[in-house]
Amino acid sequence: MTRPRIEEQSASQLIPAQSHALDVPNVRNFRDAGISVMRSGLLYRSGSLNRLTDVGVERIRELGIRTVIDLRSGAENKVWPGQQHGLEVVWIALPALPDRAGLERMGLSDFSGFDGKEWPVDPERLYPFMAVYAGPAMARLVQELGRPAVAPVVVQCAVGKDRTGLAMAVIQSLLGVAWQDIVSDFVQSNIELALAAGPTSFVDEAGVTRYSHPVSEGLLRSAMDTIGAEHGNLTAYLQAHGATPKDLAALRSLFLP
Repeated sequence: MTRPRIEEQSASQLIPAQSHALDVPNVRNFRDAGISVMRSGLLYRSGSLNRLTDVGVERIRELGIRTVIDLRSGAENKVWPGQQHGLEVVWIALPALPDRAGLERMGLSDFSGFDGKEWPVDPERLYPFMAVYAGPAMARLVQELGRPAVAPVVVQCAVGKDRTGLAMAVIQSLLGVAWQDIVSDFVQSNIELALAAGPTSFVDEAGVTRYSHPVSEGLLRSAMDTIGAEHGNLTAYLQAHGATPKDLAALRSLFLP
């Protein structure tokens, strides 16, 4: 992945150049993540399917989706379980971040400033944190996406913005999508979630009022720079967490023409 120098980038790109959004009733931020050089109609991204209705199910059937990969935590799944309404899909629970016990096993000991959450709520801290501690999940995602008959597939988290946003940026980068196209897809969440004007409040799985913040190029860059500083490149990052050259080749074979 080639990125422009920081001084050549806007400080905070919030508005995308174009939209790949799709209308799936009661599912937020649903869109085709197969952009640029990628094959379209195979990889989708979205917010949680916990409010999916019969009407939304029909739309998902029309898209031919076979697999749902859920990046949410176990606690989120318990409070807001995904709805299927008879939809025949393979549902893969793949939490993007470990729970506290898992983070401790990975060496994290200072949880100050986490505000009761298992990961930082401040986006400037969250993105570098995800880059480090979501590594095993990112490698597993590559493996799952490269499996035969997995696609069409939708990758989801709570609103399809942060965990899904980073995951899609990793996949798109691996597949050779240009940086500005990746950023454009990433910040589309600001439009889909009505965040372009600033943060909006929500109630989390513990009943605590929190704020959903807009995403920007700078946030994504902070995650990618963290990966680069630790591993040199995305391939090394993913291989350090268990992905193999065969896994990466399978991903490219499926999602590139």
